[in-house]
Amino acid sequence: MKSSSDTPGVADTGLSPDATHAERLAHHIYNRRWWILVVVGLAQLMVVLDATIVNIALPSAQKALVFSVADRQWIVTGYALSFGSLLLLGGRIADFFGRKRVFLVGLIGFAAASAIGGAANGFGMLVTARVVQGIFGALLAPTALSLLTTTFTDPAERGKAFGVFGAIAGGGAALGLLLGGILTQYVSWRWSLYVNVVFAVVTTVGAVMFLRHDGLIEKKRLDVPGVLAASISMFSLVYGLSHAETSGWSNGITIAFLAIGLILLVAFVLVENRVAHPLLPMRVVLDRTRGGSYLAVFMVAVGMFGVFLFLTYYMQSILGYSPVKTGVAFLPMVAVLVVTAAVATAALLPRIGPKPLVVAGMLIGAAGLIMLTRISVHSNFLSVILPATALLGIGMGAVFATSINTATDGISPEDAGVASATVNTAQQIGGSIGTALLNTLAATTATKFIIHKIPTPLLLAEAGVHSYITAFKWSAWIFVFGALISLLLLKWGRRETLAGEAIHTGI
Repeated sequence: MKSSSDTPGVADTGLSPDATHAERLAHHIYNRRWWILVVVGLAQLMVVLDATIVNIALPSAQKALVFSVADRQWIVTGYALSFGSLLLLGGRIADFFGRKRVFLVGLIGFAAASAIGGAANGFGMLVTARVVQGIFGALLAPTALSLLTTTFTDPAERGKAFGVFGAIAGGGAALGLLLGGILTQYVSWRWSLYVNVVFAVVTTVGAVMFLRHDGLIEKKRLDVPGVLAASISMFSLVYGLSHAETSGWSNGITIAFLAIGLILLVAFVLVENRVAHPLLPMRVVLDRTRGGSYLAVFMVAVGMFGVFLFLTYYMQSILGYSPVKTGVAFLPMVAVLVVTAAVATAALLPRIGPKPLVVAGMLIGAAGLIMLTRISVHSNFLSVILPATALLGIGMGAVFATSINTATDGISPEDAGVASATVNTAQQIGGSIGTALLNTLAATTATKFIIHKIPTPLLLAEAGVHSYITAFKWSAWIFVFGALISLLLLKWGRRETLAGEAIHTGI
């Protein structure tokens, strides 16, 4: 007897001797699907944690290796450039060469680069390791999500799996602040990179045990014009945004790189509509609900940096929190986010569809940000920060988990990697825009606040608080705009998931 809502014909305890390779592979995946979730979740957590762990450790690394503030920026930018510019290619490589192979290559390469960075004896070695980390991260991140997409096809189980994944994507950065603070304060800044090796060893063992190589993969010609247009476009956009953060939006180099990035992005779309085997088939993004989900991920990534970046600054520079205490202060938000993500995708998404969840999540997140505008030089954590971050946890949990689930829903297996890479790209570019835009707005506000005044310590603290409030207000408007876009693009009702049927029927 063979019956399963997940994998018809293969969920029984045994297979007939004449079972096909595809049936055996599906049977293996079905029986090990929850272990596969653990493996994929650990890989995603390692990638998400990396950004904030390293940011917390940077001042200590700068002191130990003796490099300038200007050089310090390249530790972050070098990773962002290689990671952001190669994500689409990394996702397509997984589609072409098999997800298990690419997952292991990305995992081991990321860990090796992390080990080299942790052992760095100077700036050049550290920044090179970060660039290589970004390259392997661009293989690992989309492959992890595509493994999840192809493993969980039943709507109920898919909701649970993506609730876990969405919680990691949304809350991992905050956990990174805590772990980075603990490692830097009590061990060494080098362990902010060495810790990736620990994650990678455990994840590699799990991947070898529970993952299986894909079936016969159709070899397609790689879309070289598309690869070049996408990679150079993403590189230019990320570099332009990073340059804007340090040199301003009116700087000639900033304008030039942003213009090149936008022109090549248009060229990429034109190329993809003409080639036989596109890097990113337009059918992936032109589905209305899927495209709206990509935009939701993008918008929440732009806005959420108003939380992690400026709230971290506020708690450390104004309230005097240590890095560890700052990380602990984010834990209630992470807890709320995890619970919300699980409930949203497992219980609510199958019943009411993505639109009400994403729109409500954006508006609740905006309410939390508005509440953060009440901060002052002497604010109390329990009365201001805790309720505000709890609302943000609800909002981001609903948006991230739901959007990532919906953005990869109905994708055929041959497009799973590049569809997953598009989610990661939306998040990466959104984060770069948010960092550059909100930093510029905050810096301008602080400068205007102290101009023509005597710069006392209290005045400087008040200027800082005023700049953070400005960032929170803009972040709130970004969330509101995201809610409006989601209201217009996402469809009402449930979205039926039939193992890629939506793609093949041309939805």
